[in-house]
Amino acid sequence: MKKKRTVVIGFVGSQLDSGKGATRWEKWRPTVALTQHEEVVIDRIELLFNGRHGDLAELVKVDIASVSPETEVNSHRVQMNDPWDFEQVYAALFDFARGYAFDPDNEEYWIHITTGTHVVQICMFLMTEARYFPGRLLQTAPPPRHAAGKPGTFALIDLDLSKYDQIAQRFTREQEEGVAFLKSGIATRNARFNKMIDEIERVAIKSKAPMLLMGPTGAGKSFLARRIYELRRARHQIDGKFVEINCATLRGDGAGSTLFGHTRGAFTGAASDRAGLLRSAHKGLLFLDEIGELGLDEQAMLLKAVEEKRFHPVGSDNEVQSDFLLIAGTNRDLSKEVVAGRFREDLFARINLWTYELPGLTARAEDIEPNIDYLLAQFGAENSQVVRLNKEARSRYMDFAMSAEAQWVGNFRDLSASVQRMATLAEAGRITDVIVQDEVGRLRRLWQHYSDEAAEPSEIDLVEVLGQKAAGLDLFDAVQLKAVIEVCRKSKTLSDAGRKLFAISRSAKERPNDADRLKKYLARFDLVWDDVRQ
Repeated sequence: MKKKRTVVIGFVGSQLDSGKGATRWEKWRPTVALTQHEEVVIDRIELLFNGRHGDLAELVKVDIASVSPETEVNSHRVQMNDPWDFEQVYAALFDFARGYAFDPDNEEYWIHITTGTHVVQICMFLMTEARYFPGRLLQTAPPPRHAAGKPGTFALIDLDLSKYDQIAQRFTREQEEGVAFLKSGIATRNARFNKMIDEIERVAIKSKAPMLLMGPTGAGKSFLARRIYELRRARHQIDGKFVEINCATLRGDGAGSTLFGHTRGAFTGAASDRAGLLRSAHKGLLFLDEIGELGLDEQAMLLKAVEEKRFHPVGSDNEVQSDFLLIAGTNRDLSKEVVAGRFREDLFARINLWTYELPGLTARAEDIEPNIDYLLAQFGAENSQVVRLNKEARSRYMDFAMSAEAQWVGNFRDLSASVQRMATLAEAGRITDVIVQDEVGRLRRLWQHYSDEAAEPSEIDLVEVLGQKAAGLDLFDAVQLKAVIEVCRKSKTLSDAGRKLFAISRSAKERPNDADRLKKYLARFDLVWDDVRQ
């Protein structure tokens, strides 16, 4: 097999490769030293230089010819006014690579990264990693002092990441740990929720842009915001405090003062200066829950603070600074609030870059059981005892929890309170069937007025829905269709309606697709979701 020619591509070192007179040979000059290794033959060097170092490049070329006549040296002038400007350096190297006739079948390329500015070295690395330079990185080092005059050492770095499975596995493992941290170690089963958390983990680590968490009360917005803060803090990406406020509690003059601070005498009762929550969150994370409740004036001030990291405390002519990360929470549809004039469009646009809708508990029925286990473990750790549901009790509770009867109006707050009540009443750490029966009765009473409201009869006219086709329905089909339409009209989404309608049968399926089942049922009557919702 024919041996490939060895070709080195690198910059002339304006300092390392320099030298005058005979004394230059006493100095370690990395480009020249490359050709002085007895164990390797460099067939060609592509020597890059910018306009100011043409004379040095020629001197290096002459010196290489004297120590290694078999090495061909081609010098290339690359245009860059500032070798410390990333854009200029990368563009110059990109243009060189695009115009160079690489021949990887017959030549092996070593990309020398010892010489040049740090920006040059970084760009050489990036160009090689992206395969614009189809070769391996070459790093050289000077000889020890006792071996002065020797060519030093060199090492080749292969960027074929397929050879570094352990590195890839380590990064994968770190991401998985981050995702598990955000979920508090709860083995959630809902595919849509898990996919969302996967993305939130990546965004939380890489982006400093605001994040908007949407979802009903009790869906876990505040909990997730705090976990995001703790994840960033564990990665040393943030060192300030976690500051949280529910904007629904802010009213009148106190709203601006609480958020932005005030000066003494700014309004009646302002007896001293106040820093405000935005300044308390400096270098930390600010979570504004129910941001849709914030007044328009405060929204305008918040927009400036988010964009410029500067704002005026109430009553002050002097701006203050605070560099904070923002996570906002809401149970409202802010786009509708914008249309209604209750929320600023520019602020919505600013916080709407990373928006995630946290589903309620009824939309994550498959996650009820792992959350119960997590809550029991948490209760046990806080109270120094192990608490478990016995087999019959677990079965009875899960049947109710996943049924259409379970409203879960408060979402995970309702579930947490329910588990805490049962765990507190458990004797010898065992939650019995009797305790579960009592708890189910308590939950039914808690949600009674919601059930009464849902049970109120509504006159659904199938003629309005189906037209003349309604007359051709059997009574059985008509009654069933009316009940289905009733559930659909009281549900937010097709999936939500499907989960309620198929609450029992879905538990026997490995991958329940409630939305698809409901869609097919409606299609029997030539109906679609929008038809029944009107």
